[in-house]
Amino acid sequence: MSRITVYTTDSCSFCARVKGLLEASGATFSEVNLARDPVGRAELVHRTGMMSFPQVLIDDRLIGGFAELHAAAESGELDALLAA
Repeated sequence: MSRITVYTTDSCSFCARVKGLLEASGATFSEVNLARDPVGRAELVHRTGMMSFPQVLIDDRLIGGFAELHAAAESGELDALLAA
Protein backbone atom coordinates (compact mmCIF):
# COMPACT_ATOMS: atom_id res chain seq x y z
CA MET A 1 0.00 0.00 0.00
CA SER A 2 1.20 3.49 -0.85
CA ARG A 3 2.21 5.95 1.87
CA ILE A 4 0.42 9.25 1.34
CA THR A 5 1.24 12.53 3.08
CA VAL A 6 -0.96 15.60 2.67
CA TYR A 7 0.28 19.01 3.81
CA THR A 8 -2.67 21.27 4.66
CA THR A 9 -3.67 24.29 6.68
CA ASP A 10 -6.87 25.46 8.33
CA SER A 11 -9.52 27.32 6.32
CA CYS A 12 -8.19 26.04 2.99
CA SER A 13 -10.91 24.94 0.57
CA PHE A 14 -8.43 23.20 -1.73
CA CYS A 15 -7.03 21.28 1.24
CA ALA A 16 -10.54 20.04 2.06
CA ARG A 17 -11.07 19.09 -1.59
CA VAL A 18 -7.78 17.13 -1.71
CA LYS A 19 -8.72 15.21 1.43
CA GLY A 20 -12.19 14.53 0.05
CA LEU A 21 -10.82 13.25 -3.24
CA LEU A 22 -8.40 10.92 -1.46
CA GLU A 23 -11.12 9.68 0.90
CA ALA A 24 -13.44 9.04 -2.07
CA SER A 25 -10.63 6.96 -3.62
CA GLY A 26 -10.45 4.89 -0.43
CA ALA A 27 -6.95 6.15 0.32
CA THR A 28 -5.56 6.37 3.84
CA PHE A 29 -3.26 9.35 4.35
CA SER A 30 -1.29 11.22 6.97
CA GLU A 31 -2.14 14.88 7.31
CA VAL A 32 0.40 17.49 8.36
CA ASN A 33 -1.58 20.58 9.31
CA LEU A 34 0.83 23.47 8.85
CA ALA A 35 -1.28 25.82 10.97
CA ARG A 36 -0.64 23.61 14.00
CA ASP A 37 2.75 22.11 13.15
CA PRO A 38 5.61 24.60 12.65
CA VAL A 39 8.05 21.72 12.16
CA GLY A 40 5.82 20.57 9.32
CA ARG A 41 6.53 23.79 7.40
CA ALA A 42 10.26 23.06 7.42
CA GLU A 43 9.52 19.46 6.44
CA LEU A 44 7.35 20.64 3.52
CA VAL A 45 10.10 22.88 2.18
CA HIS A 46 12.70 20.14 2.62
CA ARG A 47 10.61 17.49 0.85
CA THR A 48 9.07 19.61 -1.92
CA GLY A 49 10.93 22.91 -2.14
CA MET A 50 7.55 24.67 -1.79
CA MET A 51 5.59 26.57 0.83
CA SER A 52 2.18 26.40 -0.84
CA PHE A 53 -0.56 24.02 0.14
CA PRO A 54 -2.11 21.62 -0.18
CA GLN A 55 0.75 19.41 -1.30
CA VAL A 56 0.31 15.67 -1.78
CA LEU A 57 3.14 13.15 -1.73
CA ILE A 58 2.66 9.50 -2.56
CA ASP A 59 5.62 7.33 -1.57
CA ASP A 60 7.83 10.45 -1.49
CA ARG A 61 6.76 11.39 -5.04
CA LEU A 62 5.39 14.92 -5.21
CA ILE A 63 2.00 14.88 -6.90
CA GLY A 64 1.23 18.54 -6.26
CA GLY A 65 -1.89 20.34 -5.14
CA PHE A 66 -5.56 19.89 -5.87
CA ALA A 67 -5.38 20.51 -9.63
CA GLU A 68 -2.62 17.95 -10.08
CA LEU A 69 -4.31 15.37 -7.85
CA HIS A 70 -7.61 15.86 -9.66
CA ALA A 71 -5.90 15.43 -13.04
CA ALA A 72 -4.23 12.24 -11.77
CA ALA A 73 -7.62 10.94 -10.61
CA GLU A 74 -9.24 11.77 -13.96
CA SER A 75 -6.47 10.08 -15.98
CA GLY A 76 -6.39 6.94 -13.85
CA GLU A 77 -2.85 7.70 -12.66
CA LEU A 78 -4.04 8.11 -9.05
CA ASP A 79 -5.51 4.59 -9.01
CA ALA A 80 -2.22 3.22 -10.35
CA LEU A 81 -0.22 5.10 -7.72
CA LEU A 82 -2.49 3.93 -4.92
CA ALA A 83 -2.27 0.31 -6.10
CA ALA A 84 1.53 0.33 -6.17
